[in-house]
Amino acid sequence: MRTPIPDYLDEILDALRDDDSGSVADYIPALKAANPDLFAVALTTVAGRTYSSGDCDVEFSIQSMSKPFAYAAALADRGEPFVTSRVGVDPSGEAFNELSLETGSHRPRNPMINAGAITTHHLLVGSGTSRQIRVERAREFFSELAGRPLRIDERIVESELEAADRNLAIAHMLRNYGIIEDDPHEVVAGYTAQCSISVTVRDIAMMTATLANGGIHPVTGTTVVARPIARRTLSVMASAGMYDAAGSWFTDVGIPAKSGVAGGLLGALPGQVGIGTLSPRLDDHGNSVRGQRVFRRLSADMGLHLMDSEALGSREPRSIAVSGDTTTVALQGVIDFTGAEVVLDRLDRSTPTTPKVIIDLSRVDSFTDVGRRMVLEGMRRLSLDGLAVGLKDPDEVLPEPDLGDGTFPFIPND
Repeated sequence: MRTPIPDYLDEILDALRDDDSGSVADYIPALKAANPDLFAVALTTVAGRTYSSGDCDVEFSIQSMSKPFAYAAALADRGEPFVTSRVGVDPSGEAFNELSLETGSHRPRNPMINAGAITTHHLLVGSGTSRQIRVERAREFFSELAGRPLRIDERIVESELEAADRNLAIAHMLRNYGIIEDDPHEVVAGYTAQCSISVTVRDIAMMTATLANGGIHPVTGTTVVARPIARRTLSVMASAGMYDAAGSWFTDVGIPAKSGVAGGLLGALPGQVGIGTLSPRLDDHGNSVRGQRVFRRLSADMGLHLMDSEALGSREPRSIAVSGDTTTVALQGVIDFTGAEVVLDRLDRSTPTTPKVIIDLSRVDSFTDVGRRMVLEGMRRLSLDGLAVGLKDPDEVLPEPDLGDGTFPFIPND
């Protein structure tokens, strides 16, 4: 049985592909030349499984999506008290490139706007660190999150430095207030290189899944950052990641997110998934138009809004047992998107070899809407594979289990 998740991602891209609203970033020459029709999505679970669709192998510059990861690295390098003395965590309500500083302390209001991100980059490694060492720290840290070596696109660096006057002005003002100590030109050059690291949507899905997994890499099991740092980073993404649209974004979509002017958009849902999209056309806030629409679909269809609360138990199947000509898959707890994905993945990797399969819901408390639809689709696909599909549901937690063609699973005798 093939899991339906890749097909679902294909359907989302097909449904949104014709939306050509917005425009590519034109103030950076290298980004102005981007192919506006690129479109991709990737989703990585905290168990380390990645699903993707579209132009998912195309590399593009990470841009402002680097900000939460650099913030996490700075917290690891310098500690939360020191970082917080230089960069706040409150939303600014202003555009990303405004000089938004707190009255009195002159701290940038958060690390997601340019003033805060320039400061955060300056804090990497330690006091008096050279630009080259700071940039390499960012590249190596991002590579560890992605699970592969990432590179810096020097063509993007050169192009962005030609249009860096505003960031230089911000850096000079930060130095005037004592927020940064180093040469503003060196700091901005390093920050620009950080933003020019090349990634794919698969990379950013894995990077955000690591944050969603409490700082533990979903594939290697390595602790990349401490859990409190991952939590703090996601919290700031939730409150300020989408700039002056952050409030409406979190209310409507409910996924902590961060955008980049190359057309990337990343998001992380704690304990569940990391998501990455690519579509270069941007709206007036500098956020990918189609990328936002993908996130809205995922949030609505898969129940991924952070404030959709369920009393979740274990997401692993209680057991998968073979007896005679029957395989019994026993589920448990509340079956949401992640719980259903685990079951479908197990059935995808180890399709039952017996002629009968029984889905046992005796220990299931309830289904979310997306969990119900995913499990029914899995049962339908098992039936299409020629297996007789049964359902043990004594508490009727899965009412009207139509397999999609008007047929229903058989009811086991015991």
